[in-house]
Amino acid sequence: MPAGLLIFLFGLFPVAFAFFVSLHQWRRFPGEYRGLAHYTTALGELAYVVFFWVAVGALVYGGYILYRQFKQGANNLLALLPGAVNTGALLLFINWFVIVLPIILNIPQRIRGQERVQGIFIQELLASLRDPAALEANQWMWLGILAAVVVSIVWWRLSRRRDGGEALFRMTLAILFIACAILTFQLTASAIQAEVTAAQEAGGELAIWPQVIIISLGVVLIVAAFGLWQRSMKLDDSRRFMAQAAVALMIAAAGYILIAQVPPMLANADNEMLRGFNITVMFVIGTVPLQLGIGLGLAYLLFQNIKGKAFFRVAYFLPYIMPFVATSIVFNILFSHRPTSPINQLMTTLGLPLQKWLLEPTGIFRLIFGDGVPDWLVGPSLALIVIILYTAWTYVGYCTVVFLAGLGNIPNELYEAARIDGANGWDVFRRITLPLLSPTTFFLSLISIIGTFQAFTQIWIMRTPAAQSSVDTVGVYIFETVRNTDPNMGYASAMSIVLFIVILIFTLIQNRVAGSKVFYG
Repeated sequence: MPAGLLIFLFGLFPVAFAFFVSLHQWRRFPGEYRGLAHYTTALGELAYVVFFWVAVGALVYGGYILYRQFKQGANNLLALLPGAVNTGALLLFINWFVIVLPIILNIPQRIRGQERVQGIFIQELLASLRDPAALEANQWMWLGILAAVVVSIVWWRLSRRRDGGEALFRMTLAILFIACAILTFQLTASAIQAEVTAAQEAGGELAIWPQVIIISLGVVLIVAAFGLWQRSMKLDDSRRFMAQAAVALMIAAAGYILIAQVPPMLANADNEMLRGFNITVMFVIGTVPLQLGIGLGLAYLLFQNIKGKAFFRVAYFLPYIMPFVATSIVFNILFSHRPTSPINQLMTTLGLPLQKWLLEPTGIFRLIFGDGVPDWLVGPSLALIVIILYTAWTYVGYCTVVFLAGLGNIPNELYEAARIDGANGWDVFRRITLPLLSPTTFFLSLISIIGTFQAFTQIWIMRTPAAQSSVDTVGVYIFETVRNTDPNMGYASAMSIVLFIVILIFTLIQNRVAGSKVFYG
């Protein structure tokens, strides 16, 4: 219970509240209900595909839990009734909460212009709880809670099982996921119908459902192709392998053709947000391999018997514990656009042209190869490259320390046996060190990708007016949306939920693909 309460308060509730805000026109105070309008502003019609698949995922996961319960014993399905009642009670509580919350948050609006006397907020808070809509929702909530408690106790008494609590919890969780899937389907369908109706009233046509179905079929084909490819890799017969691999490639090609419907659906999306995602992805691709590769190399060197090993370990870890403000100022001085800056002096010594560095919004490949490079291939800006170097420099020490801990867990007997068998240094590193470091590498890559997708502080400190459009990641754009003169909390929350979904998808894919390659010895 304490662990569940902490997870709810600091994990689930902030996400749920952000989603609730994203469904409303929320400036400084709660406004009207907007449904998926903020999401369609951010992603265009692709938002419907995203929510369609969120609903499918919740439905599949709920069904999977039910299937697991049935496989463990048919008696577990007897918890279906109390699980449904518990889910109903939870949904009634959420209904009461979403009704009461806007009323409470509008207290500053209601007391505007009134005399500020002691206890006025408490009076308005109690008045909010006595609102007719809140009172009706409150009655239904307590009725649902009472029914859930009674039904759960009766089931517990009749079942007389030691694991009854776990079975009841899993059944409640399964039905909750299924209920969330149904509500998400309903929300998506109503939003699509409203947009189609508006288009028809304007004298036009809008075929959203066919696009949703086509793209969803493309995703299914891609997943099926990946599964078939995984199966073909386990075959010993080369002919069967070639046949299954060819079929997998054809299915993947068909899926890609169907997913090609995505760009038209993004036609009405927020270009600034799409640019922010593009910059974020380039930032992740540039930062994560760099800090992991350098961290692994330094850890492997520091693991050897060298003099001053303890000093170097502390020195490499210092950037990680130094304040961002202090170290970013140092990098600003190093990569200043002035000819007297240390890096520009180094460029002059090497016979290379001076650069504006943090003031340069031009892509790195266009700077190197000229204006003939197409727009989609210009690469990250030079200003973003500097921020990538700074971020990698900051986190290399942390990766080094974690890699050192992983190296310390590898038994020396394996190295000794390999050397006796005649293995050289590269063979030892490739055949022993890397496989046994795979859990550490997996952990570091996971948290590094999540951290770089959420990166904000160093980018915000080092961005300049001349190059800010080329370094503004999604996190920076969300913050700009909140801090401007007319803050749009609803739209910022919608973009935060989109970023959360993207990070979650990347995490699940990494767990599925890279997690299967981890070797635990």
